[in-house]
Amino acid sequence: MAVIPKILVFAGSVRSGAYSGRTADVAQKELAMQGAEVTRISLADYPLPIMDEDLEKEKGVPENAQKLGRLIVAHDGLLIATPEYNGSIPPLLKNTIDWVSRVRRDGGRPVRPLAGKVAGLCSSSNGRFAGIRCINHLRAVLVRCQMEVVTPECSVPEGGDAFDEDGNFRDERLHKSMEHLCRTLIETSRMLSTRIEA
Repeated sequence: MAVIPKILVFAGSVRSGAYSGRTADVAQKELAMQGAEVTRISLADYPLPIMDEDLEKEKGVPENAQKLGRLIVAHDGLLIATPEYNGSIPPLLKNTIDWVSRVRRDGGRPVRPLAGKVAGLCSSSNGRFAGIRCINHLRAVLVRCQMEVVTPECSVPEGGDAFDEDGNFRDERLHKSMEHLCRTLIETSRMLSTRIEA
């Protein structure tokens, strides 16, 4: 019987109506349609201080970073939908990744939540470039964290006009792009999960 992969989905923005949040919603639906077990979270529920090694030395890794680390460990893959700020990764998302990458132990057990996990990436912007500069930076950061980032991407241009009244993409090409990304993420997550269990 095929393994049902567990995929964690979140956006790199918590702004109401953010295009990245709406893109994450589309991804959530597509992943579920393709048979994944999907968990959708908001980073607003895991507030973190600005990454500071002095703070880490004094108080340790914040509990919300530990909670996110446990969530990531409990899933086979991640799908991250990011906006683009000044041509790069938004501070909320970068800060979250930086803190989670500092998680080394959980309940006395050694753990590295990001290492070896599969990630699929989406980007969005209000312009025609669709956040592609940011998605390239995000890919480089995640690879540096020893994640396996799948090659297909879904980049959403002109976010204000990209979604219909039901929250789906208006453009069939975008729908096919998301479909391909989700299929690849599921297949890669399933393959790595099977390899680990073996």
